Amino acid sequence: MDTKTVLVFAGGEMADLMVPLPDADYVIAADSGLDRAASLGVGVDLLVGDLDSVSPAGLASARESGVAIEEHPPDKDATDLELSLAAAVRHGAARIVVVGGGGGRVDHLLANAMLLASPGWADIDVEWMVGSAHVLAIRTEATIHGTPGDILTLLAVGEPADGVTTAGLAYELSDEVLLASSTRGVSNQLVADTATIRLRNGVLLAIHQRGE
Repeated sequence: MDTKTVLVFAGGEMADLMVPLPDADYVIAADSGLDRAASLGVGVDLLVGDLDSVSPAGLASARESGVAIEEHPPDKDATDLELSLAAAVRHGAARIVVVGGGGGRVDHLLANAMLLASPGWADIDVEWMVGSAHVLAIRTEATIHGTPGDILTLLAVGEPADGVTTAGLAYELSDEVLLASSTRGVSNQLVADTATIRLRNGVLLAIHQRGE
């Protein structure tokens, strides 16, 4: 059970996705993420959270359908999304794709972005599909598939990202350092159908914004 792709539907606003959802072996909803999954016609295997934002109709339907429910008290030390990612790890995820969770409160948006870089999923490929953006947590290397002109931002998280080398971008980096407090990696552009990013140490969030 170590080759699974797990989809995790987050709550919050759900803008139109620019790319299709990947095939998944298991689907988790973080609280009102259950309603987001239902709006896309995706069945859920596990509902996680304190159930304070999922719709009553959605929750009733999940219970009637036999969806597994992992309910947590409202007073907890982690968000519903973090608890859902932990559940994905327990269910053998090798790749986690978070869907939604954009818009709404700024603190939630920033927390969701930082959560992708958690050392708790250092051995797992973690992605975030939020509106027209596709976000990857990169610890060693990654290939970004897109179209020339697409925007790609690279942000170091928590500590400097060392030995960053890129190819296929308008502004290349060669064995360089990106600081967590710097905007140097903001608004680069693809100049080919693919771009590659490599680093020796640290974590990068690669934010791929597709063109219209």
